[in-house]
Amino acid sequence: MFPLPVLQTASAQYKADKKLEGMLKAVADSFHGVAGIYVHNLKTNREVAINADTIFPTASIIKVPILVGMFDQIQQGTYKYHTPLVYRDSMSRKGSGLMQFFKDSTKTDVRTAITLMITHSDNAAAVWCERMAGGGSTINTWLDAHGFKDTRLNARTPGRETARQQYGWGQTTPREMAKLAAMIRNEQAVSPEASQTMYRIMTHSFWDEYALFSLPPYVQAASKQGMVDDSRSEIVVVNAPHGDYVFYVATKNNKDQRWVEDNEAWQLARKVSAMLWNYYEPHSDWKAEAAASRYWQ
Repeated sequence: MFPLPVLQTASAQYKADKKLEGMLKAVADSFHGVAGIYVHNLKTNREVAINADTIFPTASIIKVPILVGMFDQIQQGTYKYHTPLVYRDSMSRKGSGLMQFFKDSTKTDVRTAITLMITHSDNAAAVWCERMAGGGSTINTWLDAHGFKDTRLNARTPGRETARQQYGWGQTTPREMAKLAAMIRNEQAVSPEASQTMYRIMTHSFWDEYALFSLPPYVQAASKQGMVDDSRSEIVVVNAPHGDYVFYVATKNNKDQRWVEDNEAWQLARKVSAMLWNYYEPHSDWKAEAAASRYWQ
């Protein structure tokens, strides 16, 4: 097993990377909407925080807290990872995912629901997992107990109706979602064994056309993407040769709401990812900026 960096608990213990901050701030300031960027180098504990404590909609990135909630239930013995399930077509949800196309009474299991929720951002699987995890109130209680004051699941959660109208399914800040991803990487979410499995799942994203596209295909990265018309965000942990780093790119109030490959928010994610790779791995033969640019030409 690779040695794990020590995760600090307070941002005050991190040192700001002013050079990188200047580079990223120029990119964020040019965005037509509100952009937030948080970067934490897990080896050096240097960070960049741009609107890092601003609350943004999560869209499907709320599936990461749901993932943690499911493994917390598995840890408690409510389910096993391979517990059999039966899919009903009444559970279908529009949007991304494969489970909505399952036939009624299809036999499946907890593992499949969890994996589809993360790898394909499956909405039907996510709502099912949300329910099995105890619902938004239970998941939010876990988040609150572990120091997340702004990350919350809003949908189908009593008392969160106003927040749902403003932020949708879920909400977070760039700093907090990066912290949760780092907890999973550092085997500190639920249990070491649960964290390892969660991390494995997060390294198999189908949605690799955004921030992941700027990374070498031979470098492992754990990620989750979230997309609605006016808010598109991404959390990524990169297992880079010279040290792991986590970053969150968040957007809201986006002027460009097109669902095309050169959408401004997706270009922002690719550009930030490329800048970070080139910054942390300056001697790599992978030309991250060129790879990101090729996509939308």
